[in-house]
Amino acid sequence: MSSIYLPRTADALAFAMSTYGIPLLVLATTGSAVLTGAAFALEWIPRLAAFGWAGSIVDRRGASVIFHLASLGRAVALATGAVLLYLYPSDAAASVTVMVLAAATGVLTEFSYIAVETASAAAGRRAGPRAHRVQAALLGIDQTATLAGPALAGVLLLAGSPSMLAVVTVLSLLAALLALRTPPSPVAPARAPKGRPGAGLVTGWRTIRALPALGWLVAGLTLSNLSIGLLQAAGPVIVVQHFGQFTTAIGLVWSAAAAATLVAVTVCRFALDRLGLWPVGAACSVIASLACLAAALAPDYLSYLVMVAVLMAADGGLAVVLRTLRSRLIPPEAVGGTLSATILILLLPFTAVWTCSWSAPHCCAIERASVASCV
Repeated sequence: MSSIYLPRTADALAFAMSTYGIPLLVLATTGSAVLTGAAFALEWIPRLAAFGWAGSIVDRRGASVIFHLASLGRAVALATGAVLLYLYPSDAAASVTVMVLAAATGVLTEFSYIAVETASAAAGRRAGPRAHRVQAALLGIDQTATLAGPALAGVLLLAGSPSMLAVVTVLSLLAALLALRTPPSPVAPARAPKGRPGAGLVTGWRTIRALPALGWLVAGLTLSNLSIGLLQAAGPVIVVQHFGQFTTAIGLVWSAAAAATLVAVTVCRFALDRLGLWPVGAACSVIASLACLAAALAPDYLSYLVMVAVLMAADGGLAVVLRTLRSRLIPPEAVGGTLSATILILLLPFTAVWTCSWSAPHCCAIERASVASCV
């Protein structure tokens, strides 16, 4: 499984560092909070718009090919940006460079993400009864990168913008090289519609409608993301105004939650070996529901932090179960398009989280980290 774990690790780190590091780079370069928020928009709006293209192209050309090309393209874009910032560090050209870089990396990262998710689904199918182990390991990789990426990007920025971009470039190149070792995924038949934006989303939506079990699974994931999104959106108000804590306490809540999720994913991996998908999934659902209710009734900050950590840990275990089921249900020849449609649906509940992020810049990185791990 190293043929999927290693490229996934390199891509996840590059994903996290570019997603959260480039807006920090914009802030360091321009000193403008408005442009920093615009950089997030320039990363995410083209990324969402690319879903239709990404899914259909991955289905047609294969995950390993698109994974390689997207990672290589991101490396070229980042290397070009590093050179331009080194040559023109403090004038209008630097501002233009970082904003263009945000848009370019957003689109390329979406293609690499859909490709690596498609390759991961194929790896899960090859694993057969042990597919949950693959999904648990992949989710652990994503969570670790989500924790380490923004912090590493921030530290590297202290050494200068070109240094941070150079490290992300190396990670993207490494992902591109390792992608060549990724086993090829099934491709869609030649008669499938092509050349139209959104063709992949149409195929994905038809697949979801044709498989009732997959439809119920997507509906359940959407409701789970909605509850977590509402909790994240309300978090700053609850922690700062209701419990009277400093704003740094908000980050502590979600850092504790991310750490608890990593532990839960590891425990869930062994529980699934002994008990199977449905008992573990049901247990995680009950724990998550009770923890969500308890968080709403928490009398103080410490109990709120603990309940949110328990909620996210249970959600992490549930994510392993649901991702395993998703990889089994989606037809191999339509994985890219179906994943694109599924992920786009799952991102919709986080509109409230993004609104909160732009109104409270201190919590945007932590909240978006949670968004990435939930899909």
